[in-house]
Amino acid sequence: MAIDRNATLRKAEKFLRQGRLDQAIAEYNRILAEQPQDWSTVNAVGDLLVRAGQTEGGVEHFTRIADFFFAEGFYPRAAAVYKKILKLSSDDDHAGLRMAEIAEQQGLAADAKAALVHVAERRLRRGDKVGAAEIHLKLGLLDPADLGTGLSAALAAAELGNVHGAVDRLMEIAAEHGRRGQRDEALRALREAAKLEPDNHAVRADLAARLVEAGDLQQAVQFASAAAEYKVIAAEYYARGQGDEALQVLQWALDQDPADLETRRQLVRSHVGRADFDRARVLLSGDVTDPELLLGLVETELRTGRRSEGREAAGRFVAEAPGRWNELMHLGQRLSGVDAEAGFACIDTAADAAVSGGDLSAAAAGLTEYVSQVPGHVPALMKLVEVCVDGGFGAAMYETQARLADAYLEQGQALEARVIAEDLFAREPWEPSNIERFRKALVMLGEPDPEGVIADRLSGESPFTSTDLMLDFSFNELAKPLTPEPPPVAVPEPAAAQPAAAAPVAPAVPVEAAPAPRPEPSPAPASQAGKPSEDEDDGAIEIDLGGTPGSWEEVGLDGGTSSVRPPAALAGLERVFEGFRDEAVKRVGRDSTAQLQQALTLEEDGKTDRAIHLFERAARSARHRLRAATELARIHRRLGHAREAIEWLERAAESSQAGTAESHELLYDLGLLLAEAGETERALAVLIELQADAPDYRDVARQIARLSQKS
Repeated sequence: MAIDRNATLRKAEKFLRQGRLDQAIAEYNRILAEQPQDWSTVNAVGDLLVRAGQTEGGVEHFTRIADFFFAEGFYPRAAAVYKKILKLSSDDDHAGLRMAEIAEQQGLAADAKAALVHVAERRLRRGDKVGAAEIHLKLGLLDPADLGTGLSAALAAAELGNVHGAVDRLMEIAAEHGRRGQRDEALRALREAAKLEPDNHAVRADLAARLVEAGDLQQAVQFASAAAEYKVIAAEYYARGQGDEALQVLQWALDQDPADLETRRQLVRSHVGRADFDRARVLLSGDVTDPELLLGLVETELRTGRRSEGREAAGRFVAEAPGRWNELMHLGQRLSGVDAEAGFACIDTAADAAVSGGDLSAAAAGLTEYVSQVPGHVPALMKLVEVCVDGGFGAAMYETQARLADAYLEQGQALEARVIAEDLFAREPWEPSNIERFRKALVMLGEPDPEGVIADRLSGESPFTSTDLMLDFSFNELAKPLTPEPPPVAVPEPAAAQPAAAAPVAPAVPVEAAPAPRPEPSPAPASQAGKPSEDEDDGAIEIDLGGTPGSWEEVGLDGGTSSVRPPAALAGLERVFEGFRDEAVKRVGRDSTAQLQQALTLEEDGKTDRAIHLFERAARSARHRLRAATELARIHRRLGHAREAIEWLERAAESSQAGTAESHELLYDLGLLLAEAGETERALAVLIELQADAPDYRDVARQIARLSQKS
């Protein structure tokens, strides 16, 4: 329904009389909704908005009026309104330009030029150099004599409608100025061409390149339009040490070419390195399948506390790159110093992948390194025990069990600690640490007589509740009575201080009558001293008790009554079990240290093939990966195997500590090697990364500039 205009105006006037500007403006706007070209009402609303402090809204209404008058050819009326606008907003370019156009239409060239100069000055004060340049182009059209002859001719051609011809001529002029070393004149000509044809890629590319040469990177960015051009500008920003600007320009390069994986990787690395995880996550959104990007996603999620998402990303990484779980292991070791649980999420997933690939020794090595960084981490210790059992790494398993038992004790998990402590005690009851650990578990469980339990275990009266499956028989089978009557043995005191009179002592246990005398054995050779020998008739084991030469005692294996062992007997038992420990040590996985040393020796002897094999095995160890990978890269480079050299040099760089001289050297060599192999984009990315960390390293700036020209 149409409104009553007069009634609405009266209502608006009442509101004005009451000082209610908002309500008055609302009434006027009801009129404008039906009659948008009611210019007197538009003007009234504009005045009210200015009075209400809403200058921007007022200027908008006045601009509508002025533009209408201008379009209809009512230049004086339009000029009056534009002047009103400039009084309210002196930086209003639209009003200033229209004032110049009106003056030009009226043949007032001087007024038009003055208006344009004011607009240009205001733009320069705002830092809008491109906008100011546009105004100067208009000034040139007003007075062509201000430019050179060739430039004037080109602009004249454009004025006659031959814009394309004018642009071609301007590019020729710019090239000639460039040959003569007249950089400013060349830039001026190209700017004019860019104004005539803003979408002309050849003009923009040439102008951006010349602006980079001139050092005007801010202007160069304005004219760049292709990903390659943005990356050249980013390289220059990196060369100046302006990392923030470089990252912004690289983002624009990626916007132009979203499929550019190298640029995306570089951005992710930079954002993660700066702990700017929000930006990194934006780049990693969607269905990411690239392994390096997935690795960045793993770190981003874990370092922002998103553990489940981080584990899921880690699983995707090992699925996409089954042979690169060592990179995930390396990330876990690095994260361990910042967030133990984040580091374990990587280590755990990487260990599972290593086990699935049959490399249990590498899984154990990675877990071992982690628990050395994060002592007492129960899940990691449990995982390491599991891997050691599957791999048959007996010595490592026993050591890890001890650490796990200690961790359980530290956390108050007495039952779990007792199970493991008793298992270790059963294996090596002569070790004081095993006795003490077992005692602590018993005390924590509330055992009223822990010393009695320990004595029972040692005497054989109560069997151990745990059996060492790594050995062929348990300690209980060895804890049989000695043939002679043993003296009583004092059970070791508990850790807490006790009165001397209260120290419990295990009583002597009677021993059955000794069997018939046996012929004295012939003395064992020196090399066999202290080693057990089995009797083929009754299965007894003879143990050297450390007495006089030729003095031996017999330990029966026929199920006789057990007794508490004297110290000499325990010393003999220790020598017995040394044999078992030696056997367990032989079953431990490959010794990476020995492999590395042997590989170095073989390489010196010229046996390169065998050296390569051993270096590759040594590289599975996190401890020796850096040295082994570096040697492999050097060998393959010498042999002309570029692909293999690049791969191992990348692994060495990943294994080195960021920011060190060693890391810088590896990145530099990798960049040059990639460039030699023709992988310019990857080389540029590596060298740019190096420059971001060490701007003055060697001639990295020159190498980047050289590669940028090729890309």
